[in-house]
Amino acid sequence: MRCPFCANPDTQVKDSRPSEDGNTIRRRRSCPECDSRFTTFERVQLRELTVIKKDGTKSPFEIDKLIRSISVATRKRPVTEEQIEITANKIVRDLEMSNSNEIHVAKIGEAIMNALYGLDKVAYIRFASVYKDFKDSRDFEDFINNIKS
Repeated sequence: MRCPFCANPDTQVKDSRPSEDGNTIRRRRSCPECDSRFTTFERVQLRELTVIKKDGTKSPFEIDKLIRSISVATRKRPVTEEQIEITANKIVRDLEMSNSNEIHVAKIGEAIMNALYGLDKVAYIRFASVYKDFKDSRDFEDFINNIKS
């Protein structure tokens, strides 16, 4: 594994253990060149997924985009990086278990919404405001009222 700080191709695994969900391996690594430490996660990929975007174009599924979306929604919230990884891995696993290699972007958005609802309600509302394209405060009010009922 290449060091993300100095690009040294030789890093050492200091600690390796399964993550909380049991679907990934968490490895703590260090770089002998710059003495930096970082964490990597390894997971099994069941199938290659393709995302069908709103305009009909297709692109390869990227878990990094999924993690980034969850991270933005949970920013400055009491959600750990490991919780984000676990949530992302569960979403990916569910998508991989579906009957198709092609997944509509709307299905991914709904999966993130469902996961965030159980993880952090504020993050859920933040994500919904972007995903559902809220225009003004009335959209927030309506959405929150729907959650309450």
